[in-house]
Amino acid sequence: MNKLFKIKPIDRILAEAEQGANKLKRALSVWELIAIGVGCIIGTGIFVLTGKVAIANAGSGVIISFVICAAVCILAALCYAEFASFIPIAGSAYTYSYATMGELVAWIIGWDLILEYGVSTAAVANGWSSHFVNFLELIGIHGFPQRLALTPFEVIPGTQVHGLVNFPAVVISLVIMTLLIVGIKESARVNNIIVAIKICVALFFIAVGLFFVHVSNWFPLVPEFKPSVDAAQHGWSFSDIKNIELWKIIAHFFGHDPVNGFGGWAGIMLGAAIIFFAYIGFDAVSTTSEEAKNPGRDVPIGIIASLVICTVLYILMSAVFTGIVRCDGTLTLDSLGVDKGAPMVYAFKQVPSPWVSKYAAFLVDIGALCGITSVLLVLFLGQSRIFFSMSRDKLISPWISAVHPRFKTPYRGTVITGIAVALIAGFIPLGDIAEMANIGTLFAFVLVAAGIIYLRKNQPDRKATFRTPLVPLLPILSIIMCILLMVSLPLVTWIRFVVWMAIGLVIYFLYSRKHSSMNDI
Repeated sequence: MNKLFKIKPIDRILAEAEQGANKLKRALSVWELIAIGVGCIIGTGIFVLTGKVAIANAGSGVIISFVICAAVCILAALCYAEFASFIPIAGSAYTYSYATMGELVAWIIGWDLILEYGVSTAAVANGWSSHFVNFLELIGIHGFPQRLALTPFEVIPGTQVHGLVNFPAVVISLVIMTLLIVGIKESARVNNIIVAIKICVALFFIAVGLFFVHVSNWFPLVPEFKPSVDAAQHGWSFSDIKNIELWKIIAHFFGHDPVNGFGGWAGIMLGAAIIFFAYIGFDAVSTTSEEAKNPGRDVPIGIIASLVICTVLYILMSAVFTGIVRCDGTLTLDSLGVDKGAPMVYAFKQVPSPWVSKYAAFLVDIGALCGITSVLLVLFLGQSRIFFSMSRDKLISPWISAVHPRFKTPYRGTVITGIAVALIAGFIPLGDIAEMANIGTLFAFVLVAAGIIYLRKNQPDRKATFRTPLVPLLPILSIIMCILLMVSLPLVTWIRFVVWMAIGLVIYFLYSRKHSSMNDI
């Protein structure tokens, strides 16, 4: 038991990062760190998820949903910022847990982060493909083979013909992989350009949309709860129960029988759990700590500033959408017709401006394509750095932690990430499995917050450049709010998560525990 929870001394972590051949190049400025955070947080969520949640779940209460997610993330960000300021090492929550709660917890969180980044990256690559094909249509390039934009498990709409491979997803995965191998500075420059474009698109929609907002559409801010049409047939057979939010199952166990529907606080909380995927990314800034020029100061700024910028944009965009489109439960996603997958386009088709209506779809697709590209780049970056850090500790093969002699990047971990993502995105339809990224991220937030409490109690003399205020109150609030969002996810997501973690524990006890670099202590 002592070995399982053996803590890796912070001084040793820092020494290993600065010595030997496996040393990364410090090249990132504070502005590039902020851009990395913004680049990963703002993807298609700001153009797509905002409208979908408003129409199907929360109405104008989607604004509150974004505020709830922001509160959860800001509390977690404060904890991440403290850790990043005095453990400026690649590995994020994995490294922080190793320094506070021991090897087994570190392995659990590392395995969890592989889930978070791996599933997210493959899901985003799939999304990039569909937006790329749509963009080709918008600019007049027609005839891209549908079978080369679908996995073998997907069928061309209206036919019985299966796809061959999601070719665009494979190509973008390999392109991003190559860019990250060439250098972190070069990757950051590309990310800066992409982030600037998508922020300009978002600001354009906010600025234009404000002229067409009907303030009355925002009220009531918490819409009245309306049971769904199938609420009367609400059952609890396992085939149905696996897709029901966990909190409803718990409530049913204690004698209550909550039903699905639109609006109310239930809709707002479900909306928050869904759009949480749109906030995933600020923690990726901490994975670049080892490549920041002044990590003690710049990484906390990068984490918090990127989160604040994105929160403001999300809230403004959701306010504009619900101000233009009245979301009171009478409008459904199916009623959007061809714009079902792009509710923001639908919103701007409702405004009395032919010019805005005409170019809305084009601008949304430009913003979404740029958004997904930067998200993909940063997720790739985070995944490869998690591999690098775990490999340096020998919990996975030390072969992976080799640094390229010229580019000073962890190229082997990046290649493994690139090939894995290309294969998954190209041949496997992920669908709602992407929800696993939400539960993986929330679980990481819980452990980081717990780590701050543990650190303050057991190493009170260790000072950081940035310190989380009001400890243990804020970390405890962070843990509670993360758990509330976790129980708002469907049971099937929990089942998949438990299975994934069980596989990780088997690997740990069969390989990692025996090969750990901590065995010499």
